Amino acid sequence: MTMENEITTQMKIRHEWLGKVQEEIIDPDRRIVDPHHHFFAETPDFPHYDLQDLWSDTGTHSVEQTVYLQCWEGYRKDGPEEFRVVGETEWVDEIARQSSKQSKASRIGAMIGTAELRMGGAVRHVLEAHQQASSLFRGIRQPAAWDRNDDIVSMPGVNDANLYGDPKFREGFAVLGDMKLCYDAYQYHHQTPSLTALARTFPGVDIVLNHLGTPLGIGPYAGKESEIYSRWATDLKELATCPNVFVKLGGLAMPWNGFGFEAHVLPPSSDELVSKQSRYYQHAIQTFGPSRCMFESNFPVDKLALSYPILWNFFKKLVKDYTEEEKDNMFRGTATRFYQLAP
Repeated sequence: MTMENEITTQMKIRHEWLGKVQEEIIDPDRRIVDPHHHFFAETPDFPHYDLQDLWSDTGTHSVEQTVYLQCWEGYRKDGPEEFRVVGETEWVDEIARQSSKQSKASRIGAMIGTAELRMGGAVRHVLEAHQQASSLFRGIRQPAAWDRNDDIVSMPGVNDANLYGDPKFREGFAVLGDMKLCYDAYQYHHQTPSLTALARTFPGVDIVLNHLGTPLGIGPYAGKESEIYSRWATDLKELATCPNVFVKLGGLAMPWNGFGFEAHVLPPSSDELVSKQSRYYQHAIQTFGPSRCMFESNFPVDKLALSYPILWNFFKKLVKDYTEEEKDNMFRGTATRFYQLAP
């Protein structure tokens, strides 16, 4: 995946800068499942991030399990092109085995790979290869994020805003239902109606929306937060009418969200995040309900702008007035059920 130059220059984790804002951990014994992180080993567009880096972050809060999300890493170097993506599952399965050997560290409880659903029914063979590669494989993400503006990064192989409406994609998507696999949906805010239509067509496939639907705030969307928020909130409410759709609460510190935290003299505190972003989270929670919401870190991508301790303190402050059952759902329970994690 190649990023625009303007964004690529920001793809550096500045540990010294992140360390300038420190906070005491809130509710330190709160059990957590982080259902969205990556490992980066080969791509030039993102900073290196491995198991030790993950443990360094998750160890700041009581994170028991994590879920790995596809990010174009670890592919096989040869063999049939459509099966090379299975290498990512094989690669992460080995890392997961390492994580299980440390009893006091978070372990990788599940993983999401990828496949080209526009293969139609033939994608079944690739999905079966993923399952054979790891018992932790739960489903796929085929990113659909696309925008007509050059300032916005569009995902590899996506040529327009309606991947979800492509007939061959839908033929492949039906196979997910047949195999009882889930789908992680990553697209931009203006593509949410397309996801709603997909979810209604396939009510038997569990879908989780990544990053609150990724409201954009750079390029032509800069300076239009009120307008973008209104459209985003309306479309999210409609999406929530689909009972097979869940939502990940997080991922709003990416450069293309437009909050600009990464350019500030100091990284944000949890209170600053509450002040600037809480309405997005509260709307999603109230719309979907806590039993269909799960907090996510999206690390290390969001680590470009904030630290792990600050992020999860922010989440804890957001829901301080919710019931214990509701909190447990958002921090652990929903993700555990959705990804069929072991206790």
